[in-house]
Amino acid sequence: MDFRIKTPFLATDVIIRLWEKDKFRGIVLIERKYPPVGLALPGGFVEIGETVEEAAVREMKEETGLDVKLSKLLGIYSEPNRDPRAHVVSVVWIGDAQGEPKAGSDAKKVKVFKLEDIPLDELVFDHKKILLDFMKL
Repeated sequence: MDFRIKTPFLATDVIIRLWEKDKFRGIVLIERKYPPVGLALPGGFVEIGETVEEAAVREMKEETGLDVKLSKLLGIYSEPNRDPRAHVVSVVWIGDAQGEPKAGSDAKKVKVFKLEDIPLDELVFDHKKILLDFMKL
């Protein structure tokens, strides 16, 4: 096999369900610092030597300050034009966390939205499609 072949970048995103004890507070979204700017699910690229699961947990901690427990794989999103920067394949998880999110890494701000209040048209990448898929569960 020729490993010089170019392949898509691998990333991971997490739909973080934020809880206060047994009360559902909403979904955590970030406002991106860097282009493409807008609202997004927290996430990022998988680094060499780490699993997709490890990358998801690490990225959540870096971008939101939350310790997220992954609960379910939502799906894999691989549309070549989903990210204007490059062909990126994202493994999308559903996860749960408690606490108060704080913006870090490439997150300018962190916001918590009730499902009915998510401004779907402000989402970047294909995160509108991902959240609509999630809401159909």
